[in-house]
Amino acid sequence: MDLDAFTAVHRPQWERLKVLARQRRLSGAEADELLELYQSVSAQLSLIRSVAAESPLSASLSAILATARTRFTGARSNIFVDVARFFAISLPVAFYRLRWLTLAVGAVFVLISVLFGVWTSGNPAVLAAMGSDAQLQQLVNHDFVNYYSENPAASFAGAVWTNNAWIAAQSVALGITGVFVPYSLFMNAQNVGMSAGVMFAFDRGDVFFSYILPHGLMELSAIFIAQAAGLRIFWAWVRPGPRSRLDSLAREGRALMTTAVGLVFVLFISALVEAYVTPSPLPVWAKIGIGALVLSAYWAYALVLGRRAWLAGEVGDLSEDDAGAVVPAS
Repeated sequence: MDLDAFTAVHRPQWERLKVLARQRRLSGAEADELLELYQSVSAQLSLIRSVAAESPLSASLSAILATARTRFTGARSNIFVDVARFFAISLPVAFYRLRWLTLAVGAVFVLISVLFGVWTSGNPAVLAAMGSDAQLQQLVNHDFVNYYSENPAASFAGAVWTNNAWIAAQSVALGITGVFVPYSLFMNAQNVGMSAGVMFAFDRGDVFFSYILPHGLMELSAIFIAQAAGLRIFWAWVRPGPRSRLDSLAREGRALMTTAVGLVFVLFISALVEAYVTPSPLPVWAKIGIGALVLSAYWAYALVLGRRAWLAGEVGDLSEDDAGAVVPAS
């Protein structure tokens, strides 16, 4: 098929559809014309996609049809229905799809952290490079613990929340690079491992775990989830499967950005634990128990609701109308 000739013949219809789709008010005749043009252009788009699926012309017509579709599909669903669907279906299934990759990222993090911790605690030269003996004593005996209580709990929770939410969003959004997530994972694991190494070198390993685990169980897991989402988006671009590379990337990107939004709420809970539970006078077992309870609640949410949504055919993507899916020919 000659696309140039096809375009020359049908462009007036496309332009007319674009005008009607953007027109604020339509008469009865114009509404009928809009519907007829929509059906006709849908068939033309299907024909174009059969010979040039990823052409600029195909993308342009898809955009026109998506605009037109909003004119006759009626009002959007109630916002409360959308919110309920997000938390009951879209978010848990997004977490569920990442369960194994999340665990794999977490295992790599723990391995790197342990290696750096052992290397640091057993190597006097490394400890000396990190500071003088007086500086390290100040860190392990005062600064490490005081970090969690030197600021008012509310402001500290807000600062931790926004910082971690930003890190999570970066991991998802920049995952497509294939570089940001591995680099971020390695640097975070190195920092945690070396901090642990210093604490263990001065026989303060118990303090390290008593202050890291209450909030860290969920906080670190949330970062692992975000990094898993970033890696999933990167893989969708590298190995798109039967879909076009652009379609595969768009599908995974839409579905997994849901994860970034959901982690804002997860990290908010984690920040509250870090600000109010970690530095509290509660027994260590109680503080760690609260952290473990929060983490257990997350996995129950992801595995129970997520699996149910997955078995129902959900993937966490937008609906066809919202996603601008390909319109079948009439």
